[in-house]
Amino acid sequence: MASSTSSPLRLLYDVRVRAVLYQVVAVALVIGIGLYLFGNVSRKLAEQNIATGFAYLDRPAGFVISQSFIAYESSDTYARALLVGIFNTIWVSVFAVTLSTILGLIVGIARLSRNPMLSLLALLYVEALRNVPLLLYLFLWYALIVAVFPPAREAWQPLPDVYLSNGGLIVPSLRWSQAHSGVLLAVLAGIILAFVVAGMLRRRRVATGRDQAAWPFVLLALLAPPLLAMLLLQPDLVVNWPQKGRFRITGGVQVTPEFTALLMGLSLSASAGIAEIVRAGILSVGRGQWEAARAVGLRDRQTMRLVVLPQALRVIVPPLTSSYLSTFKNSSLAIAIGYPDLVMVSNTTMNQTGQAIEGIAIFMLVYLGMSITISLFMNWYNARVALVER
Repeated sequence: MASSTSSPLRLLYDVRVRAVLYQVVAVALVIGIGLYLFGNVSRKLAEQNIATGFAYLDRPAGFVISQSFIAYESSDTYARALLVGIFNTIWVSVFAVTLSTILGLIVGIARLSRNPMLSLLALLYVEALRNVPLLLYLFLWYALIVAVFPPAREAWQPLPDVYLSNGGLIVPSLRWSQAHSGVLLAVLAGIILAFVVAGMLRRRRVATGRDQAAWPFVLLALLAPPLLAMLLLQPDLVVNWPQKGRFRITGGVQVTPEFTALLMGLSLSASAGIAEIVRAGILSVGRGQWEAARAVGLRDRQTMRLVVLPQALRVIVPPLTSSYLSTFKNSSLAIAIGYPDLVMVSNTTMNQTGQAIEGIAIFMLVYLGMSITISLFMNWYNARVALVER
C-alpha cells in the first residue's frame, strides 16, 4: 500500500517527467493569462460599445493609397487596402535585401583590399552608415530628393516618355492583365527550373567526371516556360504612355520619392552591416587556402570566387539572416516619410474603424509570418552550403 501511494511521488524525481510537467504547467499558465486578458478586453470594449471582430474588412476603405503594386481604388475594401500595404512592404524589403547584399559584398571585399585608399573609403562608408540612426537617413534621402528635383510642371525628361520630378520617376508601363500574371509566374518557374537543372548537371559532372557544357540546358530550362506561356496566353502588349499636363503627369508607372528614399535608406544601412559580415567571413578562411590557390595558378579574383567565398559562407550566412530580418522589420519606419506600407495602411484603418486590436494583431501576424519564412529559407540555404565535416 505504501508502495502504491509513493509511486506518483517517485515519478517527480524522474528528470524526463519533470521536464514535461514544467512545460505543461508553463503552457497552461500562458493560455490562462491569455484567456483572462482576452475576456477582460472583450468586456471593456462591450461596455464602451466598440465593435470587435474582423467583419470591418469587408467594408469600403474610402481612402487613397499613393503607391500600389496591385490594382487598388478608394472604393475597395479594407482587406484590399491591407493587402496593398503587405505587398508594398514585401516589395521594398525584397529590393532592399537584394541591393544591400550586392553592396555589402562589394564593400566587404574592398575593406580587405591591398589598396589603402580603397580600403579607407570602404571603412568610412561602413562607419558613416552604421553609426547614424536609420530614421535620420530616411529623412535625409527624402529631403534631398524633394529639394533637388523640380516640380511636375518642370519635370526633367532624360529619355523620351520618361519624366523625373520631385513627384518621382515616371516611365511607360504595360496595361496589366491576367495573361501577364501568367507569364510572370512562368518566368519564376523558369528560374526555379534553371536552378534545378544546373544542380542536376553539376551532380552528374561530379559523379561521372565528364565535363559537359551545361549552359544550353540551363538556358532552355530558363526560357521554355515563359515562351510557352506567351504562346498559350498571348498577352496584349499595350503600353500606357505618360502624359505631361500643366500640374501633374498622368499615365505610366510611378516610382515615388517615398519608395526611393526608403529603398536607399534600408539598402545602404543594411549594406554596411553586411560588409562587416562578409569581411569577417573572408578572414575566417585560413591564409593557406590563398597560398594553395595561387600555387595551382588561380588569380586573386578566381581564388575569391571559387575557393574563399564558398568556405566563408558557413560564417556569413547565420548573421546574414539576422541582417535580412532587421531590414524587413525596419521597413516599418516607412510611416515617417509617408510611404504606404503595412503599418501606415493599418494605422489609417484603425483611425477610421476604431478597431485597433484587430489591426495590430494583423500586422503583427504578418511580420511574424514573414520573419519565420525568411528564417526557414535561410536555414535551408545554410544547410545546403555548410561544409560537411570529415
